[in-house]
Amino acid sequence: MPKGSPPAWRTDVSQPEPSSPGSATLRRGVGSAAANGAARPPAVVFEDVYTRFSTDTVLDGVSFEVGAGEFVCLLGPSGCGKSTTLRIAGNLLTNYEGSVRVQGLQPADAWPKLAYVFQSPRLVPWRTALSNVMLGMELRHTSLSKKDIRARALEKLAVVGLQNDVDKYPAILSGGERQRVSIARALAVEPEIILMDEPLSALDAMTKGQLRDEIVRIWHQTGKTIVFVTHDVDEALHLADKLVVFSSKPTSILEQFELTAPRPRRVESDPELQGIKRRILDQLGVAVAGGEDE
Repeated sequence: MPKGSPPAWRTDVSQPEPSSPGSATLRRGVGSAAANGAARPPAVVFEDVYTRFSTDTVLDGVSFEVGAGEFVCLLGPSGCGKSTTLRIAGNLLTNYEGSVRVQGLQPADAWPKLAYVFQSPRLVPWRTALSNVMLGMELRHTSLSKKDIRARALEKLAVVGLQNDVDKYPAILSGGERQRVSIARALAVEPEIILMDEPLSALDAMTKGQLRDEIVRIWHQTGKTIVFVTHDVDEALHLADKLVVFSSKPTSILEQFELTAPRPRRVESDPELQGIKRRILDQLGVAVAGGEDE
């Protein structure tokens, strides 16, 4: 990298030392909601969060922030509590200790500001693509007219590239197309934050790569805050503004990386991203060896 060039990444230590131009700023455990030193209002804040199931401690003092408009990936080994973290943010799980704020509110009060995209598209089989996208609005925005709901659903299907497939049923859509419908459904309720729980993990490699690029394009186009769960390091490096790396259970935050590499990214040919990948794999290799899978 040329002398004086900004790095493609930063990692997060409790008390960062002053850094020279082109060096990394370090913090560990607590995330920064700011990029390049400019404060952003946080969209999601976890502060010292613990959760247990019976005698099994899952989250063990987890703290991080997601800035408004950021694309943040929660990365870690299987069974470490990434999806649990997402469920807490979405008010699908209330058994926790510590502080969680979503748009400055308790999760129970913030759910109208959220939308969820799951690993499975969860489409209603007897509804067309258009009707599936309309369903979320029918349930949440009861004041909208059917005409307005239909118009918005058509608009969001066009955003995900399915404007020619609106009358197709899920059974005749490909896996990638079904997941695009679920993303359109999430966008249609006009959330401020989209929670994505491994939405690409069931897709083949080619479709996964195409949909990664689509998600980045949609994020740029809409400006939504996205919190994305994955255990795929390349996927996280491809997508994220910030990576939050989880340990195995009992789970803490191993490290946080703020990525400044320009998009589109090609992880395999970028030396700095490859360096981050090796560092993460070293950390996760230790975590996986000592942890439990789901």
